[in-house]
Amino acid sequence: MSEQNKTARKILVTSALPYANGSLHLGHLLETIQTDIWVRFQKQRGHQCTYVCADDAHGTAIMLTAEKNGLTPEQQIANVKAEHEKDFDGFLIDFDNYHSTHSDENKTLSEDFYKKLRANGHIASREITQLFDPEKELFLADRYIKGSCPKCKTDDQYGDNCEACGATYSPADLINPKSAISGATPVEKQSTHYFLTLASFEDMLKEWTQSGRLQPQIANKLNEWLEPGLQEWDISRDAPYFGFEIPDAPGKYFYVWLDAPIGYMASFQNYCQKAGIDFNDYWGADSEAELYHFIGKDIINFHGLFWPAMLESAGYRKPTAIFAHGFLTVNQQKMSKSRGTFIKAQTYLEHLDAEYLRYYYAAKLSAAVDDIDLNLTDFVQRVNSDLVGKVINIASRSAKFITKKHDGIMADQLDNPELWQQGVSKGEEIANYFEQREYSKALREIMALADATNEYFDSQEPWALAKQAGQEQKVLAISSQCINMFRLIMTYLKPILPVTAAKAEAFLNSDLLWVDEIQPLLGHHINKFKPMMSRIEMDKVDAIVEASKEEQAVAAPKAEKKAKKQKPAEPATPSEIEFEDFAKVDLRIAEIVNAEHVEGADKLLKLTLSLGEEQKQVFAGIKSAYGPEDLIGKLTVMVANLKPRKMRFGMSEGMVLAAGPGGEDIWLLEPHKGAQAGMRVK
Repeated sequence: MSEQNKTARKILVTSALPYANGSLHLGHLLETIQTDIWVRFQKQRGHQCTYVCADDAHGTAIMLTAEKNGLTPEQQIANVKAEHEKDFDGFLIDFDNYHSTHSDENKTLSEDFYKKLRANGHIASREITQLFDPEKELFLADRYIKGSCPKCKTDDQYGDNCEACGATYSPADLINPKSAISGATPVEKQSTHYFLTLASFEDMLKEWTQSGRLQPQIANKLNEWLEPGLQEWDISRDAPYFGFEIPDAPGKYFYVWLDAPIGYMASFQNYCQKAGIDFNDYWGADSEAELYHFIGKDIINFHGLFWPAMLESAGYRKPTAIFAHGFLTVNQQKMSKSRGTFIKAQTYLEHLDAEYLRYYYAAKLSAAVDDIDLNLTDFVQRVNSDLVGKVINIASRSAKFITKKHDGIMADQLDNPELWQQGVSKGEEIANYFEQREYSKALREIMALADATNEYFDSQEPWALAKQAGQEQKVLAISSQCINMFRLIMTYLKPILPVTAAKAEAFLNSDLLWVDEIQPLLGHHINKFKPMMSRIEMDKVDAIVEASKEEQAVAAPKAEKKAKKQKPAEPATPSEIEFEDFAKVDLRIAEIVNAEHVEGADKLLKLTLSLGEEQKQVFAGIKSAYGPEDLIGKLTVMVANLKPRKMRFGMSEGMVLAAGPGGEDIWLLEPHKGAQAGMRVK
């Protein structure tokens, strides 16, 4: 037996917790499908692999949504959890346990973490000043403050940047700031907040992030946080807030990002109570079990820095590895509601089979952190070509020669042992690709076997031999060879296509077991072939896009009504200027050498721009359209002589140029190849 199968491994796997404030979309499914494939593979190989997840159910946003819907927060999150579980089930995500962060287990664990952090001297407290809604009596995050832009005067802009002109500022700079919740004018108010002293863990985190537990790109990114020194992390929020109250601090609640990762442990603990498993065998400091987190690259700072620090102080083990992945684009663009490519899980399932998307994602996924693109035309062509035209076709055209003439009894020997051995010998290579999450490489090898099998079938021409006297046994041998190859291919595809694999097992009258030396079926009885998968018709995909547009159209009247209340925007075409006015603007090519999230800002990214011999820091309101990892190394255009502006997040020393109406539709200007940082734009 191979080393992998000598000893069953004990593995615990999690994927990021979806927020309990809205529906799942195809971007969410990118992660859970990737994780589910890996877990199914491990189980198929005989390992003890447990997959847990939960809804992330706390925060101001959930509290406000519940109020808007006339529900209690508990009712709101219960409704969303039921919807999420239905969608995950529809996409064949086989959780061993799906829980909620609003649970007794999570409350107990979160309080235990906090008490241990405090006892170890890792909690600090101090007074901070925030904007406060006097009517709703709650402190306001930037996204809940709106007013007129202090630069272009456009109404209804958020508290950190203007979507009309791109200016960045602090909420206090807004003209006539209003609470987006009540419409009241916010006031400044002080409050005591609690902080995790991350600086205490810098040496441990530097060692941990470079230990090989993270992808190199992620480790390098986290090092950019570590180099200048870690700041304190605000782990508290003021009442009213939907979450867990901090022990011995009435009116103070754990910030959602403190109890969210603890939710992994809480879900597993809930599972342990039902399955009779020892929790400490997996989470104890001396645990020898494997623990893996699958997450999106946008939340790596929480999982790669804050979470290991919390685990270290509280006396628990840290993850064996964290697997970060990129984002999903559709037709080479960010998912868009107006284009109908912001597709909800429910909408997809109303028109197409989940296994089509599972296969396509797998064909695109690797162990890298790169974004992947769902090209809808390629999606249809690849599924039809690979799965229907190659894999299923092997069984459909071979089976009839066995069931019609031989009562379903296969030949007692292989017609082409070399082809069979070729397929078996590829098993360990394919398994290693699955293990390393190199699904696209695994599928290339699997489809190569399908191609070789179809080429063999075509070269032997059993349909012609069947018409010749005395060739019945040869036809049976050829067909049986192909059925055995189909069985081998479906064994390798089972983690990706569990439903089709079950249909194949019923047809083959045999389980698809991925053991070291898979033996052929000789003299074996198979059942009559039944269609296992149908082709995708493009009109089904078009229907998904149209349905997604219709969902957006439902919300459009509300947006239009709101727009009518706003002051007319400035003319689309500004008044003419003299050349001397334009000459005053110093436009330069700039290289984005670093980009990072801004703590406490919903729309800002902090950019470090190189102009050749000097660097400038700019806060840009482009977070809704770009992740930090998407920008590093890119060239763009900036206004280099804009007067520096002091913001509450730091000094902004310029402005990058972008086009688009705002929101997710923002596009940074990029020069053609050959341009270099520091060049002046004329």
